[in-house]
Amino acid sequence: MFVPRRTLLLSAVLSASLLVTGCGSGDDDGGPPASVSDADIEAALATGGSITVWAWEPTLKQVVADFQERYPKVTVNLVNAGTGNDQYAALQNAIAARSGVPDVAQVEYFALPQFVLARSLTDLSGYGAGTLEATFTPGPWNAVRSGGAVHGLPMDSGPMALFYNKEVFDRHGLTVPTTWDEYVAQAEKLHRADPEAYITADTGEAGFTTSMIWQAGGRPYRVDGTTVGIDFAEPATRRFTATWQRLIDGKLLAPVTSWTDAWYQGLGDGTIATLVIGAWMPANLESGVTAAAGKWRVAPMPQWEAGGAVTAEHGGSSLAIPEQGTNKTLAYAFLRYATVAEGAQTRTDHGAFPATTAQLNSPQFLDKRFPYFGGQQVNKVLAESAKQVAPGWSYLPFQVYANSVFGDTGGRAYLGGGTTLQDGLLAWQDVSVRYGRDQGFTLR
Repeated sequence: MFVPRRTLLLSAVLSASLLVTGCGSGDDDGGPPASVSDADIEAALATGGSITVWAWEPTLKQVVADFQERYPKVTVNLVNAGTGNDQYAALQNAIAARSGVPDVAQVEYFALPQFVLARSLTDLSGYGAGTLEATFTPGPWNAVRSGGAVHGLPMDSGPMALFYNKEVFDRHGLTVPTTWDEYVAQAEKLHRADPEAYITADTGEAGFTTSMIWQAGGRPYRVDGTTVGIDFAEPATRRFTATWQRLIDGKLLAPVTSWTDAWYQGLGDGTIATLVIGAWMPANLESGVTAAAGKWRVAPMPQWEAGGAVTAEHGGSSLAIPEQGTNKTLAYAFLRYATVAEGAQTRTDHGAFPATTAQLNSPQFLDKRFPYFGGQQVNKVLAESAKQVAPGWSYLPFQVYANSVFGDTGGRAYLGGGTTLQDGLLAWQDVSVRYGRDQGFTLR
């Protein structure tokens, strides 16, 4: 049901140089945020009009239908302009051409800084968004804020948890790991018992790597406007790479790329025993791994210290209003409906993992039993994970580019040949630093 979080390939058109030069343009971004009251928003809904929404997230189809039924004078043109990077390239093209810019755009959290830096997105604080902090869980809310501005409203979140095949664990006498040392030990035990089975699959993925560093306490990215610091030599990053290197060196990771047919097959036949992934995963398992129905369970993410309770985000998107949008008040009305009001419940009912505290804390959500997961109340585990997301994480203002070159740097550690994961991350750092400088950023 949800879009897979694959390593993104960067289109040449989505260049950070366009973003940096955009900072000084002075177009549409020089003044304070608009001041729009609830009465203004209701008046816009009563008057009606048309807005265009660029988004790929499937639950929005029902949200749009419900919104138009409630507000019959409003027409919402929901357009899939591509998934992730494809849409970002199209959006940047439209912004550069000052033509065809949508009124609303879905933007993943890691990509938001790139558009915020260019002042391509509307500050929503003047529409009342600044008062919504308690509405959302901390991870997604922090992702849409920059200084005192709010540049999107969270649609969903991806607090990480451990998904595991209970049948495989029971067959081989494995215990559910609570620490990463235990995770490695169970990986070794499983592979000794069945050389065709692996604790998980990983061939190198930027988003997973940064989320693991986040949970380990690392903060390799430091961002202050166009001044950026990148440090993958920090101790917490090294802690992650040392642990994960044990899995790589022991050949304990399935050499299968995520979201491929082989990956789905491994999840179904038990040769891939766990996933450490975002809370949006249940719907993907239910729809894509039907052969394993009843076998999977969910547990808290393993910890770096015994007794810890820290998670990180992996994935998730916001809805934002491009600065060049032509019907911003009506666009914000849709944002508020889709992410805060009735639309938030609709999306939750259709399988989205909510970023809203009301849905996360509701008995209807928490008590739901999942037949696919053997009747487990999965949402209780995932909602607790959402409360444990570590604060203070930043993405690069050119994270889309950085992720696109991970395979040629950090990803080389998974290919053998003597490159360690730590060396790969330092190479990733070097490439990212060079790119940032070339695009006009100050690197420190």
